[in-house]
Amino acid sequence: MPEPDLLSLQLDHLSELQRRYDAALAAHGYDSLLIASGAAPYRYGDDQAWHFQGYGPFLHWTGLTGRSHCWLWVRPGRSPVLWLHEPEDFWHANQPLPREPWQDIVDVRPRPEPSAPPLPAPGRLAIIGDPALIADLPGDINPAGLLQALDETRVHKTPYERACLAEANVRALEGHLAARRAFLDGESEFGISLAYQRATGQREADAPYHSIIGLNEHAGTLHYQYYDTRPPAAPRSLLIDAGVRYRGYCSDITRTTAGPGESRFAALVHGLESLQQRLCGMVAPGVDYVDIHRKAHQGVAALLTAAGLVTGLDEEAQVAQGVTRAFFPHGIGHFLGVQVHDVAGKPTPPPADAPFLRLTRVLEPGMVVTIEPGLYFIPSLLDGLRAHPVGRHVNWSLVNQLRGCGGIRIEDNVAVTGEGGRNLTRAS
Repeated sequence: MPEPDLLSLQLDHLSELQRRYDAALAAHGYDSLLIASGAAPYRYGDDQAWHFQGYGPFLHWTGLTGRSHCWLWVRPGRSPVLWLHEPEDFWHANQPLPREPWQDIVDVRPRPEPSAPPLPAPGRLAIIGDPALIADLPGDINPAGLLQALDETRVHKTPYERACLAEANVRALEGHLAARRAFLDGESEFGISLAYQRATGQREADAPYHSIIGLNEHAGTLHYQYYDTRPPAAPRSLLIDAGVRYRGYCSDITRTTAGPGESRFAALVHGLESLQQRLCGMVAPGVDYVDIHRKAHQGVAALLTAAGLVTGLDEEAQVAQGVTRAFFPHGIGHFLGVQVHDVAGKPTPPPADAPFLRLTRVLEPGMVVTIEPGLYFIPSLLDGLRAHPVGRHVNWSLVNQLRGCGGIRIEDNVAVTGEGGRNLTRAS
């Protein structure tokens, strides 16, 4: 059972959501809103469904992941009604719903049928969710203007949301410590994954995303998706990008560890972590997130110079001529919430020098972001750099020595406060 303070914060959270949704519905001329939790589609040519975690707006209200065929009815000035799907089924178990104070605010009604419930006097009704499940219902289906307004309700996290995100960080960090120990004990990628799951008490299917666990050169694939079951003969590096879900909210943490005897790579890890902490310190109201991304490239350029990987080219020129992009190709981070890459991050497209950036907003109190610079040895990008005239400034002998370590990423989750930022990953 969560602490009473958290349960009290949840009541305030629901009151704030009611206020935000009332305003959005009024602005777009709707009398009520039906939210479908969704359901996992079946695999093509199979009788097995994909694993299900729920639709963002439904999770924003309830935090109930894995609950398919549920329906939440929101009406201005009235208690929300939650139809909780509980089928009479001898194949599968119904997940018990613990009794908590939020159920005094939300009218919870068990329902055996998966279909949408009949709504008495809904007025002008909007229905949002997976089009495959709601397309034939009477009402306005996924109206674009309302969806955009509802995405905005998730930009500024309530104190309850920030508390859930903080707890998700605490639990994930236990997993990261266990993963590091497993790596240093000589485990395989698969063994490290098991150690992470044991420590967090959450199976990977229920985690917010598939954990990225790369040893040696695998660490250079940004979203490396496989697990070798045998450890490498010489473990040179571990990159693990893994999180935990807590009451629907996600953590997203990355750590890199150098293997025994990898002093050069360990120095790079230390240098990137120092840069990452300076970037976390930039998080504050009024800061343009794009500026943090650009500051990261300047820091990567300084690190490349200090490590002797690039010579004869100053930091400004390294950034301008694309050298840093070859070593750090992704964006500095994104919004975080009930989705790992939470919504409403790009009201304007990313700039040309940051095409993969997922967040282009000026920071405001209540936002929660990730800060995740990287430095990688990716063959396809380095081959392009080698072929370019600016490649003559790269110490290719040293690159070849480090290529087998794959790369480095350090990632924390940071909440924007009224005065600056609070690093949820390193709060203790």
